[in-house]
Amino acid sequence: MIDVISFLPGKRKQTSGGWISFNAPCCTHRGESADRRSRGGIKIVDKGWSYHCFNCGYTASFILGRGLGFRARKFLEWLGVPAEQIEHLNLESIRHRSMEGLLHDRQRVADALADIKFDETDLPDDFVIADENTPTIWAYLKQRCVPLDYPFGLQGTPSDAKWTERLGVVVPFTHESRVVGYATRYLDDRTPKYINHTPPGYVFGTDLQQDTWQSVIVVEGVFDALCISGLAVLHADINDAQARLIRNLGREVIVVPDQDEAGMRLVDRALELGWSVSMPEWPAGVKDVNDAVICMGWLATLLTIMQARETSRIKIELRKKQLVKRLRT
Repeated sequence: MIDVISFLPGKRKQTSGGWISFNAPCCTHRGESADRRSRGGIKIVDKGWSYHCFNCGYTASFILGRGLGFRARKFLEWLGVPAEQIEHLNLESIRHRSMEGLLHDRQRVADALADIKFDETDLPDDFVIADENTPTIWAYLKQRCVPLDYPFGLQGTPSDAKWTERLGVVVPFTHESRVVGYATRYLDDRTPKYINHTPPGYVFGTDLQQDTWQSVIVVEGVFDALCISGLAVLHADINDAQARLIRNLGREVIVVPDQDEAGMRLVDRALELGWSVSMPEWPAGVKDVNDAVICMGWLATLLTIMQARETSRIKIELRKKQLVKRLRT
């Protein structure tokens, strides 16, 4: 375990309450002037520590047996702790988890998931199940390399007169096997391309997961998720409610952003949440998971995702910079 006290600035003092005060290292990284009044405070607690800056308000904490969070990582980096030691601390902390702790976490996850509810909703009135008898839709689904046993539908004439006679694929959104929303992907070149009817905080694909899986892949789009049995957050961000639902699955989270500038925002959010990120070297013209599956097949795509998976913030940032530079040239 890192002796965090040894990395503190030399000028420090300890209060009767157990807090050690020193010049906070976080302020200059958060747009504030450098702290010269010892406004940073750290308190060593059982198997960990808690930090608070009374200048810029930054807080971070660590308990042995839990994964090292984004805020704690940043604090250690600002103290000058080498990246190798930070990664070693994270691995040792995870290994330290006892069987009792794992069982407690499992029960906590089950209780938290029980609190996540979405209202059941109806599919469009003109919804028709897609199959071989709807050849245009069927050919489109085959081209997207998605599992054809998913209950896709056909929507031909939305109620809004502006979009009359537009042909689209309807993807039901389910949670605990109940329909809670849907998306329509229109097949013409007009906009909007997608229309989503999504409850707040919803994550597509939870019903695709299996209890024995040790990790979950988080992507942006519905078809990306369907072709690899992942989760889709439906935009280039992860809101707090979605993060809670994903975290409560109780497994490693691997975020795979679209390889475009919008997708890089998802990388930043994944780092903030302390999740793994994968940005594989895919063939030219492949920008997302579904493109990769169409180009290489689902098994090869999964292999590239797992091989490119990174937990190191430094390596993730370097790979992000490579992609951004490529996108802008």
